[in-house]
Amino acid sequence: MQLTAQTEQGPVQGRERGGIALFAGIPYASPPVDGLRFAPPTPPVKRTTILDAKQFGPASPQLPGDGLTDSHEVHWDEDCLTLNICTPSADQTKRPVMVWIHGGAYRHGTGSIPWYDGTRFANESDIVTVTINYRLGALGFAELSHLDGRLDTSGVNGLLDQIKALEWVQDNIRAFGGDPSRVTIAGESAGSFSVSTLLGSKRAEGLFHRAIAQSGAAHHTMRKADAQAISNQLLIEAGVSHVSDLQARGAGDILKDQIRVDRWLEQQSMNLGMSAFYPSEGNVVIPDTLLGAHEKGQGASIPLMIGTNKDEASLFIMGQVDEAALDRQLQGFGAGSELKARYQAMFPDFNLTQLAIELSTDFMFKIPTLRLLEQRAKHGSEDYVYQFDWESRQGHLKATHALEIPFAFNTLEAAGVREFVGPGDLPSHVALEMHDRWIAFIKGDAPWDQYSLSDPQRMHFDEQSTLQLADEEARSAAWSGIR
Repeated sequence: MQLTAQTEQGPVQGRERGGIALFAGIPYASPPVDGLRFAPPTPPVKRTTILDAKQFGPASPQLPGDGLTDSHEVHWDEDCLTLNICTPSADQTKRPVMVWIHGGAYRHGTGSIPWYDGTRFANESDIVTVTINYRLGALGFAELSHLDGRLDTSGVNGLLDQIKALEWVQDNIRAFGGDPSRVTIAGESAGSFSVSTLLGSKRAEGLFHRAIAQSGAAHHTMRKADAQAISNQLLIEAGVSHVSDLQARGAGDILKDQIRVDRWLEQQSMNLGMSAFYPSEGNVVIPDTLLGAHEKGQGASIPLMIGTNKDEASLFIMGQVDEAALDRQLQGFGAGSELKARYQAMFPDFNLTQLAIELSTDFMFKIPTLRLLEQRAKHGSEDYVYQFDWESRQGHLKATHALEIPFAFNTLEAAGVREFVGPGDLPSHVALEMHDRWIAFIKGDAPWDQYSLSDPQRMHFDEQSTLQLADEEARSAAWSGIR
C-alpha cells in the first residue's frame, strides 16, 4: 500500500487505517484569514517538505447547535480549508472518486465526522472518497458586496471553497489512485443544497461528472437584497460600522453575532424559508436564480441520484404542535388555510404534530426535489430517485433527516449512529442494499430504473426495498404557487 503522494503543492504522507490509506488535513486553499477573510479562496502554498497528512484538520468556525446532529463542540479554526482522502492506495490506478460535501445548515459540520468514513467504499468497491471542509455561517456566506465592492463573492465564498476543492481534486487525485474524469459529488442537507447549486452553476462545469443529492434541492439560495439586509444586521449586532471592523473582529465573536442575527430574523416577516447566511444570488456562482438556471438546462447532462427521507422534519419538531403553532408554520411557508385543508384531506388520520412534520418535510425537501426534477426533465436528464422509509426505533424520529447517511456509507457502527437507529440489532441488510446502490451509481451504472415524469419510478429503502411508482400529483398540486 502506497502511503506517500506527490501533489502540485508538494509531497504528503498519509497513514494506514483499517486496510486503506488515509490522507487527512490536506490544504486545498490558503488559510482564509486576515486580509483573506470574506475573500474568495486562493491557491494553497507550495512547499518542498513532506506534509504530515495523518490527522484531520480543524472544522470551520462554528458553535454547537441544539439538535441531535450538531450538539457537540468541535475543534475549529479559520484555517480550515482542508480535505481528506480515503483510498485503497496512493498508486496510479484510476478509480472512481466520490467527493462528499457535509451538511449542517451551512452553520455546522466537518468532513471528518465518522459517519462519512469511506473505508467501506475503498475496501469493498475500490472507490476513492474525498471529504472537505468549507467556510460556514457569516464567514462563508455574509453578502457584503454593497458595503465593499471588493467583496463581490462574499455571499458565496463557502461555495467557492467547494469549487476550489473540486479543482484541487482535478489537479491532484491521480496521485491518490483516483480518476479525475470519474468524479461524483455527493452531499446531504446543506451538502445536498450545495450539490444542487454546483449542478446549476457554470462556474463548476467540468469539475464533476455525476451527482448525489440526499435531502436537498434548488430552493435554498437567498435573494441578494435579503442577504444584504441580514449582513447589515450583522454589523449592527457586532457593534461596528465598517466591513474593515468586521474583518478585524474575532471569529468567536462573529459566531455570537450570528446568534443575535438569528433572533432578529425570527422577528421579521421575510418568509425566507431558510436561516441567515445561506448562499445568495447575483454573483459568479449563482448569477440569477438557481432554479432558473436548472430551468435553462444547466447541469441537466449530469446524471443525478436524488431523494428524501419519509419523515425528514421529525428531527426538528420534537414537541407537540397545537393549532396556533401549525398556523404560524403555514404563515412562515407563505401559505394558509387552503394548504392546511388539503393536507388534512390527504392525511385524515394525522394529528397536528404529524401534519406539521409532513408539511415541513415537504416544504424543505420533497417539493424542492420534485420541482428540480421537473426542470431537469425538460432537457432529457438522467435521474434516479429514492425515498428512505426505514424507521428509527428511537421514539418519534421514524425515517428522519440525516438517518440515511450511515446506511449509504455502511457505517452503522460509527459513533452516534446508535442514538439515531435506536435499540436492537443494527439493520445491516438495509445499509448493505443502499451502499451497493450508491456504489453502482458512483461507478457509472444505473442503480435502479430511471425516473421520468411519465414513469416516476422511485426506489424505497426499507426492511424490504422496492421500486415503486411515485404518486405525488396531489402533493405537488397543493404547493402550486407557493413552492
